[in-house]
Amino acid sequence: MEFITERLILRPWEETDAESLYEYAKDPAVGPMAGWPVHKSVEDSREIIKNVLSAEETYAVCLREDNRAIGSVGLIPPAQSHTEVRPGEVEVGYWIGVPFWGKGYIPEAVRELQRHAFEDLNCRAMWCGYDEGNEKSKRCQEKCGFVYHHTEKDKPRELMGDTKTEHFSYLTKEQWLSIR
Repeated sequence: MEFITERLILRPWEETDAESLYEYAKDPAVGPMAGWPVHKSVEDSREIIKNVLSAEETYAVCLREDNRAIGSVGLIPPAQSHTEVRPGEVEVGYWIGVPFWGKGYIPEAVRELQRHAFEDLNCRAMWCGYDEGNEKSKRCQEKCGFVYHHTEKDKPRELMGDTKTEHFSYLTKEQWLSIR
């Protein structure tokens, strides 16, 4: 499945995206804030595409002008969520390369996945989380209509081998319909 927005293409990840993924995922400002370690090589990125980013409902965020992967956005099912998510709900996760910060690309991608989740998948609500101190992610969630719900302290981050405080926000289908 592929989605086209005003400036973006959201499409499945391909192994040929490994170099682009590595270019942005090797930056220590990106992965650790999203809960995963920096990528160490193009081959590392290729394995992440095969084993992680190939998951259903996970999309490369690409600029329409060149279809090159600059980030990722995806819907996380209840069983894999970072908080307690009930059936009929999903969590959305995202990241984008540093050169594209502050341009509104991730809110644009998240809004399209909100549309997809609520209209196509008939979800009744969405969750979104951000680590303590990640003000960019918090602001993205606010722009997309999410409302603060709760905080979970000392959450283990398996991939990072540490713990963090994570804040969660929530958006119902009814709330989304009233703001779109």
